[in-house]
Amino acid sequence: MNTEASSNLASRNVQKVLIVRLGSMGDVIHALPAVAALRQAFPNAKIGWAIEERWSELLRAPSAKPYSPLSPQRPLVDLVHTVNTFKWRSNLLSSQTRREVKELKRTLRIEKYDAAIDFQGALKSAVIARWAKASAIYGFSAPREKFARRLYSQKVQVAGTHIVEQNLSLAEALAQEKLKMPAALLPHDDAAEQKMQQWLEEHRISSFILLNPGAGWGAKQWPAERYGHVAKQLAADGLSCLINFGPREETLAKTVQQESGGIAQPVNCSISELIALTRHARLFIGGDTGPMHLAAALGVPVVAIFGPTDPARNGPFATCNVVLRNSASLTSYSHHDNADEGLLQISVQDVLAAARELVGSVA
Repeated sequence: MNTEASSNLASRNVQKVLIVRLGSMGDVIHALPAVAALRQAFPNAKIGWAIEERWSELLRAPSAKPYSPLSPQRPLVDLVHTVNTFKWRSNLLSSQTRREVKELKRTLRIEKYDAAIDFQGALKSAVIARWAKASAIYGFSAPREKFARRLYSQKVQVAGTHIVEQNLSLAEALAQEKLKMPAALLPHDDAAEQKMQQWLEEHRISSFILLNPGAGWGAKQWPAERYGHVAKQLAADGLSCLINFGPREETLAKTVQQESGGIAQPVNCSISELIALTRHARLFIGGDTGPMHLAAALGVPVVAIFGPTDPARNGPFATCNVVLRNSASLTSYSHHDNADEGLLQISVQDVLAAARELVGSVA
């Protein structure tokens, strides 16, 4: 593998690996295949993962036992180290923050990790990787935050176009060989499955399309009323639509429901419940968001509505999909709320045509 310094680890002697990818939903999901590849390369290794507490259900179901063997409830990693960096930054000098940071350092170091891999490329993630005092710390040679680079002992040149492929190159640097791209592994929570199945039965829904009008920032957000118009016309085709919404997205969901004539039903889920619900979806329609990447990871067909972000790097991966992006959209990852002109050029009819194409192809 292409690193700036050769590893001082004999890769086949790696017994414990720490993964650092703190958030967010889509970014954690994009790291799952690389970690699954590491699991295959080092089947007897113990793998831990440092992650923001709010995203930990992407790695383990609430019912998962912390120290039991791998299971459907915790299919990929042996240990989950939860952090809350937002709260820490807000209360940097508090005794509680100091205690929590001290405890995280203790639990990381007690594992005596042989290697740590920072898939995030931020200063905070690199610091957490460093706290583990692993023999080697792997990160990209050109990370998102350049100061993170100083904390890596193994600096890996990126390979691949899509972020999933780029993440795999980090795993290959540790394994010192080419690795196959496995599917992402996500937890299966029986309680969440039962709850969502009961909800669907109560609403007499047996087949549905999942709409997701929200986005990480406004420039990536296709107008909510257009989702409603899509839902209304899909209903005329006999296709039910559900509206997924997260915190502070209630107004978006209500707008979609109103514009659909009350046909589309909003549903607010925990992460485990969203995983369970998405598994049953016939199709997903949404922008460059965590729920879209979740649908792709679960093999659900996706209509992806893109604006300023690049679908070649961030598009739906390893699933049947149609990506809609207007040529007027210029690639930018600046988090701003100004409407993207190219995104606004994508019409309801464009989305309907893509949805009908995918529904027909998987019928």
